[in-house]
Amino acid sequence: MSDKIEYQLEFPVKSSPKILYNFIATPSGLSEWFADNVNSRGDSYTFIWDGSEEVAELLSKKAGSHIKFKWEEEEDDTFFELRIRIDDLTKDTALIITDFAEEDELDESKMLWESQIAELLSVIGG
Repeated sequence: MSDKIEYQLEFPVKSSPKILYNFIATPSGLSEWFADNVNSRGDSYTFIWDGSEEVAELLSKKAGSHIKFKWEEEEDDTFFELRIRIDDLTKDTALIITDFAEEDELDESKMLWESQIAELLSVIGG
């Protein structure tokens, strides 16, 4: 197994942090842009795409701030996190994505997030 590389992406979002948080931290919000359907039971979230399912464990969550998951099938210390940042000066909202990918899959992984976030921005009008 090769080591995965941690990376971050930042996306400006023209939306209130409260609205953005609902889209990144609730199963119904995530179903609007991240997966075809999302179900949660306790700290276990099931993400469904085209009939296939992946389960992630909720590692941490803070209202209005962030949500952090770990894919169940991953045996290493990787995770993916969606964090809202508000600029103190301009009050602009940004969504920070932290994820991990194999070195040879890094560009593909970043492009997938860019596509997903474009869908999110389209849904929220931001």
